[in-house]
Amino acid sequence: MSRSVFITGGNRGIGLAVARAMAADGDRVAIGHRAGEVPEGLRGVHCEVTDQQSVENAFAEVTAAQGAPEVLVANAGITRDALLLRMDDATFDEVLDTNLRGVFRTVRAAASHMLAERRGRIVLLSSALGFLGSPGQTNYAATKTALLGFARSLAWELGPRGITVNLVAPGIIETDMTEKLSDRRMRDTMRMTPLGRPGSAEEVAAAVRFLASEDAGYITGAALPVGGGIGMGI
Repeated sequence: MSRSVFITGGNRGIGLAVARAMAADGDRVAIGHRAGEVPEGLRGVHCEVTDQQSVENAFAEVTAAQGAPEVLVANAGITRDALLLRMDDATFDEVLDTNLRGVFRTVRAAASHMLAERRGRIVLLSSALGFLGSPGQTNYAATKTALLGFARSLAWELGPRGITVNLVAPGIIETDMTEKLSDRRMRDTMRMTPLGRPGSAEEVAAAVRFLASEDAGYITGAALPVGGGIGMGI
Protein backbone atom coordinates (compact mmCIF):
# COMPACT_ATOMS: atom_id res chain seq x y z
CA MET A 1 0.00 0.00 0.00
CA SER A 2 1.43 3.36 -1.02
CA ARG A 3 1.85 5.72 1.93
CA SER A 4 2.63 9.39 2.33
CA VAL A 5 6.16 9.69 3.75
CA PHE A 6 7.96 12.83 4.93
CA ILE A 7 11.70 12.79 5.64
CA THR A 8 13.41 15.84 7.12
CA GLY A 9 16.98 16.49 5.98
CA GLY A 10 16.25 14.20 3.05
CA ASN A 11 18.29 15.69 0.23
CA ARG A 12 21.61 14.09 1.16
CA GLY A 13 23.29 11.34 3.17
CA ILE A 14 21.16 9.02 5.24
CA GLY A 15 17.98 10.96 4.60
CA LEU A 16 18.40 10.67 0.85
CA ALA A 17 19.11 6.94 1.08
CA VAL A 18 15.92 6.49 3.11
CA ALA A 19 13.93 8.54 0.60
CA ARG A 20 15.16 6.49 -2.33
CA ALA A 21 14.52 3.18 -0.55
CA MET A 22 10.96 4.10 0.37
CA ALA A 23 10.21 5.58 -3.04
CA ALA A 24 11.42 2.31 -4.58
CA ASP A 25 8.81 0.54 -2.43
CA GLY A 26 6.11 2.66 -4.06
CA ASP A 27 5.57 5.14 -1.25
CA ARG A 28 4.81 8.79 -1.98
CA VAL A 29 7.90 10.49 -0.59
CA ALA A 30 8.59 14.14 0.17
CA ILE A 31 11.93 15.33 1.51
CA GLY A 32 12.31 18.36 3.71
CA HIS A 33 15.38 20.52 3.14
CA ARG A 34 16.56 23.99 4.02
CA ALA A 35 19.33 24.35 1.42
CA GLY A 36 20.88 22.50 -1.48
CA GLU A 37 19.40 20.80 -4.51
CA VAL A 38 16.60 18.27 -4.54
CA PRO A 39 17.67 15.05 -6.31
CA GLU A 40 15.80 14.27 -9.50
CA GLY A 41 12.70 12.16 -9.08
CA LEU A 42 11.95 13.23 -5.51
CA ARG A 43 9.53 15.85 -4.22
CA GLY A 44 11.33 18.54 -2.25
CA VAL A 45 9.70 20.78 0.36
CA HIS A 46 11.46 23.64 2.07
CA CYS A 47 11.48 22.93 5.80
CA GLU A 48 13.55 24.84 8.33
CA VAL A 49 13.02 22.75 11.45
CA THR A 50 14.15 25.60 13.71
CA ASP A 51 11.16 27.67 12.57
CA GLN A 52 7.65 26.64 13.61
CA GLN A 53 5.95 28.41 10.70
CA SER A 54 8.27 26.75 8.20
CA VAL A 55 7.43 23.34 9.67
CA GLU A 56 3.70 24.07 9.48
CA ASN A 57 4.03 25.26 5.89
CA ALA A 58 5.99 22.15 4.94
CA PHE A 59 3.36 19.80 6.36
CA ALA A 60 0.59 21.73 4.61
CA GLU A 61 2.47 21.47 1.30
CA VAL A 62 3.12 17.75 1.71
CA THR A 63 -0.49 17.10 2.67
CA ALA A 64 -1.81 18.99 -0.35
CA ALA A 65 0.53 17.15 -2.73
CA GLN A 66 0.40 13.56 -1.47
CA GLY A 67 -1.80 13.33 1.62
CA ALA A 68 -0.94 13.85 5.28
CA PRO A 69 2.24 12.00 6.26
CA GLU A 70 1.61 8.49 7.53
CA VAL A 71 5.34 7.97 8.06
CA LEU A 72 7.70 10.59 9.50
CA VAL A 73 11.47 10.12 9.47
CA ALA A 74 13.03 12.87 11.60
CA ASN A 75 16.54 12.97 10.19
CA ALA A 76 17.54 16.65 10.03
CA GLY A 77 20.56 17.37 12.20
CA ILE A 78 23.78 19.36 12.42
CA THR A 79 27.12 19.37 14.24
CA ARG A 80 28.92 22.42 15.60
CA ASP A 81 31.89 20.90 17.39
CA ALA A 82 33.97 22.65 20.04
CA LEU A 83 35.48 21.80 23.39
CA LEU A 84 33.17 22.80 26.23
CA LEU A 85 35.30 25.68 27.52
CA ARG A 86 35.50 27.10 23.99
CA MET A 87 31.81 26.60 23.20
CA ASP A 88 29.59 29.66 23.48
CA ASP A 89 25.87 29.62 24.18
CA ALA A 90 24.95 30.29 20.57
CA THR A 91 26.87 27.23 19.35
CA PHE A 92 25.22 25.00 21.95
CA ASP A 93 21.77 26.42 21.26
CA GLU A 94 22.05 26.07 17.47
CA VAL A 95 22.58 22.32 17.76
CA LEU A 96 19.89 21.99 20.43
CA ASP A 97 17.36 23.90 18.33
CA THR A 98 17.95 21.81 15.22
CA ASN A 99 18.57 18.33 16.62
CA LEU A 100 16.10 18.30 19.51
CA ARG A 101 13.59 21.11 19.24
CA GLY A 102 13.44 20.52 15.48
CA VAL A 103 12.41 16.91 16.10
CA PHE A 104 9.84 18.09 18.64
CA ARG A 105 8.31 20.49 16.10
CA THR A 106 8.14 18.00 13.25
CA VAL A 107 6.84 15.10 15.35
CA ARG A 108 4.16 17.29 16.89
CA ALA A 109 2.97 18.32 13.44
CA ALA A 110 2.90 14.75 12.17
CA ALA A 111 1.28 13.24 15.26
CA SER A 112 -1.81 15.45 15.11
CA HIS A 113 -2.99 13.74 11.92
CA MET A 114 -1.76 10.28 12.89
CA LEU A 115 -3.79 10.41 16.11
CA ALA A 116 -6.96 11.13 14.16
CA GLU A 117 -6.25 8.24 11.78
CA ARG A 118 -5.18 5.91 14.61
CA ARG A 119 -2.09 4.74 12.77
CA GLY A 120 1.38 5.94 11.84
CA ARG A 121 5.11 5.33 11.98
CA ILE A 122 7.66 7.74 13.47
CA VAL A 123 11.39 7.02 13.22
CA LEU A 124 13.97 9.31 14.81
CA LEU A 125 17.63 9.40 13.76
CA SER A 126 20.00 9.50 16.71
CA SER A 127 23.68 8.50 16.90
CA ALA A 128 25.56 5.60 18.47
CA LEU A 129 28.48 7.95 19.08
CA GLY A 130 26.16 10.29 20.92
CA PHE A 131 25.59 7.57 23.51
CA LEU A 132 29.29 6.79 23.76
CA GLY A 133 30.32 10.42 24.01
CA SER A 134 32.90 12.20 21.91
CA PRO A 135 35.29 15.05 22.75
CA GLY A 136 34.12 18.34 21.31
CA GLN A 137 30.54 17.12 20.91
CA THR A 138 28.85 17.83 24.23
CA ASN A 139 26.11 19.70 22.37
CA TYR A 140 25.59 17.02 19.70
CA ALA A 141 25.71 14.09 22.16
CA ALA A 142 23.29 15.81 24.52
CA THR A 143 20.69 16.17 21.76
CA LYS A 144 21.10 12.68 20.34
CA THR A 145 20.79 10.93 23.69
CA ALA A 146 17.81 13.11 24.61
CA LEU A 147 15.96 11.68 21.61
CA LEU A 148 15.79 8.28 23.32
CA GLY A 149 13.77 9.61 26.24
CA PHE A 150 11.68 11.62 23.81
CA ALA A 151 10.94 8.53 21.69
CA ARG A 152 10.11 6.29 24.63
CA SER A 153 7.80 8.86 26.21
CA LEU A 154 6.05 9.28 22.87
CA ALA A 155 5.71 5.50 22.53
CA TRP A 156 3.55 5.60 25.67
CA GLU A 157 1.55 8.61 24.51
CA LEU A 158 0.88 7.43 20.96
CA GLY A 159 0.84 3.66 21.33
CA PRO A 160 -2.85 3.44 22.31
CA ARG A 161 -3.68 4.96 18.89
CA GLY A 162 -1.63 2.43 16.93
CA ILE A 163 1.32 4.76 16.29
CA THR A 164 4.84 3.43 16.76
CA VAL A 165 7.85 5.56 17.67
CA ASN A 166 11.35 4.14 17.30
CA LEU A 167 14.93 5.35 17.13
CA VAL A 168 17.82 4.39 14.87
CA ALA A 169 21.35 5.15 16.09
CA PRO A 170 23.93 5.00 13.27
CA GLY A 171 27.62 4.56 13.99
CA ILE A 172 30.29 5.77 11.57
CA ILE A 173 28.51 6.05 8.24
CA GLU A 174 30.13 7.21 5.01
CA THR A 175 28.48 10.61 4.58
CA ASP A 176 29.69 14.18 4.23
CA MET A 177 29.34 14.58 8.01
CA THR A 178 31.89 11.84 8.77
CA GLU A 179 34.26 13.11 6.08
CA LYS A 180 35.22 15.79 8.61
CA LEU A 181 36.71 13.18 10.97
CA SER A 182 40.50 13.13 11.20
CA ASP A 183 42.37 10.00 10.15
CA ARG A 184 43.31 9.41 13.79
CA ARG A 185 39.71 9.71 14.96
CA MET A 186 38.57 7.33 12.23
CA ARG A 187 41.19 4.74 13.21
CA ASP A 188 40.23 5.01 16.87
CA THR A 189 36.55 4.61 16.06
CA MET A 190 37.15 1.61 13.81
CA ARG A 191 38.97 -0.08 16.69
CA MET A 192 35.73 0.32 18.67
CA THR A 193 33.68 -1.18 15.83
CA PRO A 194 33.59 -5.00 15.83
CA LEU A 195 32.97 -5.17 12.07
CA GLY A 196 35.95 -2.87 11.54
CA ARG A 197 34.51 -0.74 8.76
CA PRO A 198 32.26 2.27 8.23
CA GLY A 199 28.68 1.64 7.23
CA SER A 200 26.79 2.93 4.24
CA ALA A 201 23.76 5.20 4.19
CA GLU A 202 21.87 2.39 2.48
CA GLU A 203 22.50 0.08 5.45
CA VAL A 204 20.95 2.64 7.79
CA ALA A 205 18.08 3.15 5.37
CA ALA A 206 17.29 -0.57 5.51
CA ALA A 207 16.78 -0.32 9.28
CA VAL A 208 14.60 2.77 8.98
CA ARG A 209 12.59 1.15 6.20
CA PHE A 210 11.90 -1.88 8.39
CA LEU A 211 10.82 0.15 11.44
CA ALA A 212 8.50 2.16 9.19
CA SER A 213 6.97 -0.97 7.67
CA GLU A 214 3.81 -2.89 8.52
CA ASP A 215 6.04 -5.78 9.60
CA ALA A 216 7.28 -3.67 12.53
CA GLY A 217 3.80 -3.04 13.88
CA TYR A 218 4.60 -4.56 17.29
CA ILE A 219 7.86 -2.66 17.78
CA THR A 220 7.79 0.69 19.57
CA GLY A 221 10.11 2.51 21.95
CA ALA A 222 13.07 0.60 20.48
CA ALA A 223 16.59 1.93 19.92
CA LEU A 224 18.31 0.15 17.05
CA PRO A 225 22.07 0.76 16.68
CA VAL A 226 23.31 0.44 13.10
CA GLY A 227 27.03 0.76 13.59
CA GLY A 228 28.81 -2.51 12.99
CA GLY A 229 28.67 -3.28 16.71
CA ILE A 230 29.60 0.13 18.07
CA GLY A 231 26.90 1.30 20.43
CA MET A 232 25.63 -2.18 21.24
CA GLY A 233 23.55 -2.11 24.38
CA ILE A 234 21.83 1.22 23.74
